[in-house]
Amino acid sequence: MAIISSATGQAGSLQDTQRGRTNVKTAQALAKMKALEKKAKRYRLPMGELAIFTQQLASLLTAGLPLVQCLEALQDQTEDQCFRIVIRDVRLDISSGNSFSSAVRKFPNSFNNLFVSMVEAGEASGGLAEILMKVAGYFEATVKLTKKVKSAMTYPIAVIGLAIALVNVLLIFVIPVFAAMFADFGAKLPAPTQFLIDLSNFMKAMPPHLGGWTLLVAAWAVYYFGGKFIKTPNGRRQKDKFLVRAPIFGNLVHKIALSRFCRTYATLIRSGVPILRTLEIVSAASNKVQIEDACQEIAKHVSQGGQVSEVLAANGFFPPMMKHMVKAGEATGNVDGMMTKIADFYDVECEATVSALTSLIEPILIVFLGVVVGGIVMAMFLPIFQLGAVAGGLQ
Repeated sequence: MAIISSATGQAGSLQDTQRGRTNVKTAQALAKMKALEKKAKRYRLPMGELAIFTQQLASLLTAGLPLVQCLEALQDQTEDQCFRIVIRDVRLDISSGNSFSSAVRKFPNSFNNLFVSMVEAGEASGGLAEILMKVAGYFEATVKLTKKVKSAMTYPIAVIGLAIALVNVLLIFVIPVFAAMFADFGAKLPAPTQFLIDLSNFMKAMPPHLGGWTLLVAAWAVYYFGGKFIKTPNGRRQKDKFLVRAPIFGNLVHKIALSRFCRTYATLIRSGVPILRTLEIVSAASNKVQIEDACQEIAKHVSQGGQVSEVLAANGFFPPMMKHMVKAGEATGNVDGMMTKIADFYDVECEATVSALTSLIEPILIVFLGVVVGGIVMAMFLPIFQLGAVAGGLQ
């Protein structure tokens, strides 16, 4: 009996242990789910993922599936856990009787204003699948252009980072050797050489392991406080003006802004969104104060019975070609078609500009790197070139 009782006690203890482990795993799973649900409320969906979601949803709707079933299928196949929760909440909201547009509006970080407004237009017209297909094409074109610009920026960022690293190495390890040699000359050093030696001494005087990071910390400080200033209305206005007028990249930024303005406007107008609401969305999607100001002016002018082309003609941000094409579109009743052609034209121009900049940036950066490193080397060898005069005090 004692043996049976002992065995029974051990089995009970094992069951309790298993129940305890199960309870711990359940609690961990619940805690993880709560954390994901909290994160999903402010989850920012990348534009590329939104384009894929929109394309797949439009395809499923075109195939004749109900909206709730489409969302359920997309929820099951998505690998992003946060976005899966977002789709689940949208699906449950629709199942409870709310509209698709009101459901997605609760997640502004995942679904932008353009997506929500196009869904509203699709619900009103009964052509949600067709409108979502247009939005998907717009998102895909935006992602494609953004990737090309980022690809063009990768090389210069890498070269500038290499230049910063080289300057740090020269200042901390190489220049002190020359400084010790020049100290025996007993004469005044050339100004460039003295400046580099003083800068090297300053970096070496920093606390241990921090001297080499001085330039990076300074760059971070500029980035941080610059970001704070840019978030102010005046700072944002100054930034956008500078970006458009900047050498080399300013022309590209200007063309991208014009392309986004025209394509967003054309997509919304073609989908049946009212013009004043269209201008609100275009203004929010532009991310440029010049276009925001123009949209406000256009909305005021149109509400008084004016034409869009009249405002564009008086605004220096928009080129003459665009003004004439919009005016021709208004005369023929095909403004959205003209805007689409303008957007296609500027997309081609952007691709050509990116290709040209990619081939031009490489030699420019090589020259820049050569000037920076070569300037430091020349400054340190300048006293050696003047060794006789410096050592003998002849000058």
